[in-house]
Amino acid sequence: MHAQLLEAVDAIRPALQSDGGDMRVLELDEEGGVVDIELLGACGGCPMSTMTLKAGIERILRDRVPGLNEVRAKGIDFDVVDQPEG
Repeated sequence: MHAQLLEAVDAIRPALQSDGGDMRVLELDEEGGVVDIELLGACGGCPMSTMTLKAGIERILRDRVPGLNEVRAKGIDFDVVDQPEG
């Protein structure tokens, strides 16, 4: 699942980057089918980021990654304190 997720993220990334943003995967819970991401750059502060996340990123990732049930974003669906880089 992890490799499929990274491949799908790489497919989405150019569209985000064309608008001055990006995203990174923070954590993947393969058992629960939940991935936590962080929207970066322009996407991080955009008022449309919730729509981008749910109507775009989540839909695409769920279509491309079997077993993925939910995509959550830092600052939208949850807050992370002192998340390690990686």
